[in-house]
Amino acid sequence: MVHMLNKDNYEQEVMKAEGTVLVDFYADWCGPCKMQGPIVDQLSEERTDVKFCKLNVDDAVAIAMELGISSIPTIMVVKDGEITYKQPGLMQKAQLEALL
Repeated sequence: MVHMLNKDNYEQEVMKAEGTVLVDFYADWCGPCKMQGPIVDQLSEERTDVKFCKLNVDDAVAIAMELGISSIPTIMVVKDGEITYKQPGLMQKAQLEALL
């Protein structure tokens, strides 16, 4: 299951969450984001040890700016409230699995 984030739940769902959280920063108009989404969805069905989330940067501009998200898609991994990975660009399933 993928959790949809917004400005109201981001802090609680990501930064205050225990364990590993993967966040897919995207926008509906972004072509590469449309390719990244199904990969994240598939992984979320296979991995129960990781919390998968998506954040539409158009709906949460302040969060994207605060995190320095200037290109999408961007994948960010947070472990116990600490950002351990943040990189823009389309990532294949094997690359995401290696991160986790």
